[in-house]
Amino acid sequence: MSNYLVAMEAAWLVRDVGAVDDAIGVAVSEAGKRLNDAEMDYVEVEVGATPCPACGEAFDSAFIAADTALVGLLLEMEVFNADGTEHAARIAKSEVGGALRDVPLSVIETVETGEDVED
Repeated sequence: MSNYLVAMEAAWLVRDVGAVDDAIGVAVSEAGKRLNDAEMDYVEVEVGATPCPACGEAFDSAFIAADTALVGLLLEMEVFNADGTEHAARIAKSEVGGALRDVPLSVIETVETGEDVED
């Protein structure tokens, strides 16, 4: 059994917002609050990055139209004692998805961090 770091992307809607920085702040704050209410303070929340199609430079994943923003959030959590990368991804998506109901989630990366030592 191994431990894994699982990174997920979430699509967060923020209504009645006029600036990208405000939308990002609201999205990160709301996601963090919902995760903390579910006692999941071990999940890291930050704004995602999207590469520019012209130059390849990364910028914050946020888009505003009609005072409504779509913010891409990056969520990371460590999963312990999983049977493999797919198992770790399912565990993480199930845990976070339970706290963030009605928020689209997709696993973007799963990295093995080490094996548990059995006593």
